[in-house]
This record gives sequence, structure tokens and C-alpha cells, in this order.
Amino acid sequence: MGELTVALAEAVTSQDVAEVFAKHVLAPFGADGLMFIVLEGGRTHVVASVGYPQEFLEAISGTPASASAPALDVVRTRVPRFVESGTEFLQRYPTMRGLWELAPKEAWAFLPLMVSGRVLGMCTVSFGHPRSFGDEERTLLTALGGLVGQALERARLYDVEHARSQELQRGLLPRMLPRLPATSAAARYLPAGRDEDVGGDWYDLIPLSADRVALVIGDVMGHGITEAAMMGRLRTAVRTLADLEMPPDELFIHLNDLVSDLGEDSYATCLYAVFDPVARTCTYSLAGHPPPVVVHPDGTVRIPDVSPDPPLGAAEPPFDSHQLDLPDESLIVLCTDGLVESPTRDVDQGLAQLRQIVSQAAAHTAYFDPDDEDSDVRRLEDLCDTVVSALLPDPGQTNDDAGLLIVHTRCTDAGDVASCGLPEGPQAAGQARAYVRERLHVWGLEELVPATELLVSELVGNVVRHAKGPIRMRLMRSHSLTCEVYDGSLTTPRMRRATYTDEGGRGLQLVAALSRRWGARYLDDGKCIWTEQDIPHGDASGEPGLVNAASAV
Repeated sequence: MGELTVALAEAVTSQDVAEVFAKHVLAPFGADGLMFIVLEGGRTHVVASVGYPQEFLEAISGTPASASAPALDVVRTRVPRFVESGTEFLQRYPTMRGLWELAPKEAWAFLPLMVSGRVLGMCTVSFGHPRSFGDEERTLLTALGGLVGQALERARLYDVEHARSQELQRGLLPRMLPRLPATSAAARYLPAGRDEDVGGDWYDLIPLSADRVALVIGDVMGHGITEAAMMGRLRTAVRTLADLEMPPDELFIHLNDLVSDLGEDSYATCLYAVFDPVARTCTYSLAGHPPPVVVHPDGTVRIPDVSPDPPLGAAEPPFDSHQLDLPDESLIVLCTDGLVESPTRDVDQGLAQLRQIVSQAAAHTAYFDPDDEDSDVRRLEDLCDTVVSALLPDPGQTNDDAGLLIVHTRCTDAGDVASCGLPEGPQAAGQARAYVRERLHVWGLEELVPATELLVSELVGNVVRHAKGPIRMRLMRSHSLTCEVYDGSLTTPRMRRATYTDEGGRGLQLVAALSRRWGARYLDDGKCIWTEQDIPHGDASGEPGLVNAASAV
């Protein structure tokens, strides 16, 4: 009893309680089966078991309490029941023959689980052979049932909170990572220690215009429900600001203001990067965060030697912006400090170890065919597992949350991009239409010619009427057809409601109707208005898919 009491005090989950009870009780009594059943809503629920087949557990769990005669007896009378043979069991409970045949035990002790004067459910200790129960055994088993009832009630409260925290974390982190034309990705999130399932680390992969992709990883200082809520607010803010096509350094200015408004003790580190598959560059900003680790196709691993800005909430704008040139088929590895830093290892040592791990993995893993996206994702998932197991061999002993995002980049083929300059006059729209017809014919996308002609006519016409040159147009072919029109004005296009008598004002409504999505991004010397159209089935390598990320949590 003393040993069992100490062990139950350390048990956390319902299954822990069952395993402790089985270890300390089953062997001394010669038992081989254990089951904890609780009654909720008039039905039986098996919360933990040892020594019972899954078929039996599925059959008994969720059945009405009236269908389980032993449980009904024990709960109603609060008196333990001892059955010394299978024959006696079937005589007492003839309706239970079908269940008995699924798990043919030969003796049972049905013990009430008492908690604060109420019956929580029933503990069943079963035996594979007939046996009698002496008075001392009955007294001891009854006392054990009362002892385990308290531990089970505490464990079930933990189980509920554990499930809620897991659901919260899953809701705050992306459930699915997008599989985009220019990237494939895999990620992991590991909460600090054993008892915490929520924290402030997050990652994201955000599609931008022209097949560009935003890569995000961040860490709210601390871990727990409060930090997780703050993380959710920051992740939402980042996605909103990313949709405005802001460069990383400008996005951090707005994000820093948000963190500062949350309170003097609110801080977060973050890395925000934009990968451009046409320019083959990765532009990024760091706010108190570890730098990216870049793996080139030849296996060369590079960690940029840059000084990060202070964490968000403690920084004073402006923020620095850095740029990397990326060869085709590169890997970008982003992580939070919880992955590379520990009481026995500083950040620099952890980054050096991470560099060695990914270098060895790249040397022994061939780059897959970029058209085989499933194989590519599996490779990234395996690499995530390799990194985590090497840097965090025992995640339960960590004191900080850890996040990991690995992205495989694919650059755009030069033959899938076409651009031309246009005059600053009314003839520009006609030349744009002619260029569209010629280029889409080369790409075999004649079905898109009428809609694309209307789009470029409207976009170029708006520049001629409301903006200024120089005017340039660019077409891109990937999973979709992107049409971009550049000009030298910072005037923001906006959609408005036109009345029946207005002669204009419907152009952007037409653009929205003809394209899957459209928007604007601003450059140092002007802006770009862009549209995306779906490519008819069979004319592209496939629609973007989604990668399951449940295992990241």
C-alpha cells in the first residue's frame, strides 16, 4: 500500500495510473487483467486498461450503463463484487455472455472507485483462472479501489486539460503546410518538458504573388497558455501584413509596434523571409532570432554571419534587411533557440551541431525529382525527424519550446517567364494584347487568351489613365498563369461600387471576376498590379496540394 501510494502520486495520466496499479497489484494477487471504467452520461467509458484485447474494449466502451450488469451493480450499491469462476459469472450475468467470450477471464474483483463520497466508476481486476477470495484479500482489494479512485480522478482532470491544450496548440499552428510551386516544406513543434503542451513558438509558410513564398518562424518568450495566445495574435498579424506584400524590414516595424502594445514584459523573436523563385533570392530580417541555415544542392552548408536586431518589443526601428542568393534545389532550415540551445549547449554550439547534421543528411540523401512532390515531402519529414532526434534526444527533459521548419526551394525556369516593355500611350494596351497572344500560344495556353487579353487591357489602361510610366508587363507560367503590370506610380488601385449611370469604375470588378486572385505590391520605384488565373487541367504540372502537419504538434 505504501509503495502504491508513492507511485500513484507520481502518475500523471489515466494510463499512468493503470500501469502503476498493474505493476504493484496484479502480480501479488496473480491477476492478469485490469480495467478502469467510468460512467458519463449514462454510458460506460474505458479510460485505461491492461491485459484486455482491443476488440473487447471497443465493444464495452460507450455502451449504456444498463447493458453492463457488473458496473450497474457496483455503482448502484457502492459494494464490491467478487466472482470466483466463469460459471458463476454467467449465472449472475447471463446477458454478458457475448462480451465474456471476447475476453474469457475466469475470476473477477469488481471494485467501486470512490471519490469524495461519490462513485466515479468501477475498477475490474481479472484472473485467467478460477480462484476464491479470502476475507483479507477482499478487504485489501476494496481499500486499493478507494486509493486508486482518487489518483484516477486527478489523472482524468489532467487528461482533459492535456487534450484541451493540444487542441489549442493545433488551432494556433498551421494544420497544413501548403505545397506550392516554388517550395515544399515540413515542420515540427515540441513543447517544453512533459507537462506543457502549449507555448509561444510558431512557424508558417505563406504564398505570395508571382510564386514568391514567405517563410516565418518565431518565438514568444516563455511558454504556457498566455504565450500561446500571444503567439496566435502575432501569427495572424504576420499573415495579414504578408498579404500587403510588405518587405521583411517594413513588416517588422508594424509587428514590433504590436508586440510593444501588448505590455512591457512582452517580447518575441522572429525571422521573416521572402523567397523569390524568379530572382533566385531570399530576403529576410532577424529580430533576436537564430539565422537561417542554407544547404546548397552540392551539400555545402552556409549560416550567414549577420547580427540580428533586438527582439520584437525591445527593438527600435529601422530593421536591417539581408539577402541570400539561392541556387535551384536548395534547403532553408529555420529553427527557434529551444532546438539549438540547452543548459549544456549555447546557441552557437547548437547551430554548429545543426549545420553538421544537415550537412551529413544532405551528403547521404539524393535530391529527388522536383515533379515528385510526395517523395520530396517525405524526405523533408525524415530530415526533420533526424534533426530533432539528434538535437533533442529527450524532449521531455527540455525547458524551452522548440520549433523547426525545413523548406525545399525550387527556382522558376527561365522559359516560364516572359516580360516586355510597353509605351506610355493608348497603344500600350494593344501591344500588351499582342504579346499575350504570342506568348500563350508558345506555352500552349490558347484557352486563356481571351480572358488574359481583357485583364492586361484593363491593367495597362489603368496605368495609362491614372498612373505614369515606365510600363512593363511580365507573364509567368507555373501551377497558375500570373500576369503582372509594372508602373512608376505609388497610387493605390481600389475597387469601388459603380452606379448605373457611371461610365467607368467597373474595371477592377472585371479583373476580380476573371482571375483567381489579384493584388498589388509596392517597389522602391513604383508598384506592380498582378493577377492569377487557373491553368486548364493538363496544361500544368498539377494543382497545389497540402501537406499534413498534425505530427508537428
